[in-house]
Amino acid sequence: MESAIRTERLTKIYGQQLIAVNDMNLEVPEGSVFGLLGPNGAGKTTTLRLLLGLQRPTAGRAEVFGKACGPNAVGVRSQIGYLPTNPKLPGNLRPIEYLDLLGKLCRLPVESRKPRISALLRAVGLLGATDQRIRTFSTGMCTRLGIAASLVADPPLLIWDEPTAGLDPSARRFTLDLIRELGKTKTVVVATHILGDIDQICDHLGVMHEGRMIFTGSMQDMKRRLRHDDFTLEVEGDDENLRRLAEEASKLDGIDARIGPGDILVVGIADGCSRCGALAEVLKLVDSCNLSLQAIHSGQNATENAYLQLLQEDEAHGFGR
Repeated sequence: MESAIRTERLTKIYGQQLIAVNDMNLEVPEGSVFGLLGPNGAGKTTTLRLLLGLQRPTAGRAEVFGKACGPNAVGVRSQIGYLPTNPKLPGNLRPIEYLDLLGKLCRLPVESRKPRISALLRAVGLLGATDQRIRTFSTGMCTRLGIAASLVADPPLLIWDEPTAGLDPSARRFTLDLIRELGKTKTVVVATHILGDIDQICDHLGVMHEGRMIFTGSMQDMKRRLRHDDFTLEVEGDDENLRRLAEEASKLDGIDARIGPGDILVVGIADGCSRCGALAEVLKLVDSCNLSLQAIHSGQNATENAYLQLLQEDEAHGFGR
């Protein structure tokens, strides 16, 4: 698979003091929805600004579709639709005026510019607000207009920085659905610290911590490397019977069982063992131990657990990083 974005030892240091991006190697597959995940201050926004050529790297290089990024790389920026966090838009303009100005800057001919603007305003749900000044817009409306602005030139690569920041549940759902739809025809990079967004829309991700890229790969790769409990069983009954269930389950081949908080049975299944077969054996024991099964959960919070595990491992490495 070709790479839409590639960086080699990309580094950005501010004032010989703050290392914002540290020796970063990154590949974003073309056609993917790529989540750039990390806590606030991890270096996500700086990375995006380096890709856009808004800042110069201290060391290393970055490429978009095989072309070097930088302040003079106009051809690279023409391939990118950028949405900053909480976009600041010209409040005195109306939506059509603003998008028309962007279309002119992108040198779109008027015969294609006007229909595209109308289509974009419809797509982001702002047709009913075309007579309003942008300064009257809510946060959600500004984000929607920012999304439309990033799509004016129909670029093959979208880079959106915290696109759901400050949105209400309805606007957040709209944005995530749109990203999922756009991912069918474009490469989309979404920088966020919200794990739920990544889990819903991304097929690849990179995890940043203190300026370093500590993991890149598919969502499946991230969850596969996680040490996590395969099942949790919520049961009801006598405490002694629950202890007996844990003991009997642990005697089964390839199964490790323990009692977790809230009278749940936490069941781990060894690699190579049938998950369905192991679960069936444990469920038989629930009946034989005179317990009542209330609920079964599988792979709960897998992305969150994997993310936290990555951060903990990176911090534990200390000087070995």
